[in-house]
Amino acid sequence: CTLSIVMPVLNEHSHLAEILNNLKTVGAEQVIIVDGGSDDGTYEWLQEHWQDDSKHHLVLKGKSGRALQMNLGASHSTSDVILFLHADTILSQQTKQEINMARNQQRLWGRFDVRFCTQTWAMSVIAFFINLRSRLTGIATGDQAIFVDAQLFKLIDGFDNIPLMEDIVISKRLKQHCQPYCSKVKVRTSARRWQKNGVINTVLLMWKFRLAFFLGVSPESLAQSYRDIRRNSIVLTFPLCYSQKRRWQGK
Repeated sequence: CTLSIVMPVLNEHSHLAEILNNLKTVGAEQVIIVDGGSDDGTYEWLQEHWQDDSKHHLVLKGKSGRALQMNLGASHSTSDVILFLHADTILSQQTKQEINMARNQQRLWGRFDVRFCTQTWAMSVIAFFINLRSRLTGIATGDQAIFVDAQLFKLIDGFDNIPLMEDIVISKRLKQHCQPYCSKVKVRTSARRWQKNGVINTVLLMWKFRLAFFLGVSPESLAQSYRDIRRNSIVLTFPLCYSQKRRWQGK
């Protein structure tokens, strides 16, 4: 099958060289990078060094928001399969081989196991449980490099236009069509947020957000809480505005 990689970026100028070097090793037929309004020269650098006339390398500019950026990139894809890649995740050279394995098993979407670039015992344990939870529930996170058959992605109308939890929502909708292919091949992702806030604090934060989302707190309220946390470096005591709680349903 042919493969398009869609990657949303925002202010990633200092990491672009490493990101692009990795993408060149995967063998994708198309790589689409969607800038969400960077002010550090990311878009201009990509236009000069990445975009080409063959549409093998595309650079697009859209509104900020991971779901919006990924949907825009997917709309320009010309391949059988679309893989959605976070800018801080490094793909394996076995990526295309695993996607072909998934299609041979009639799995129209899937994800990879994850490991952190920082290989401490704590991060290894966290990665183990992230992969186990994903395998048991069939729910993938964006860090796991979700890939989807292009026709199926169109059928479900892509990602919901929400500021947070878009990976959880699309996983649930994709599961209605088939179970995911859970590759044991690992992608490497950054441990920056874990190192900044501490492992225990970050785990508790993720649990709180998942529980609040399950209870019906809107993605917009969760996104505002997340921005407040990042701004004020507050993790354990952040207030979730349950007074603003509303039932939210995806497509």
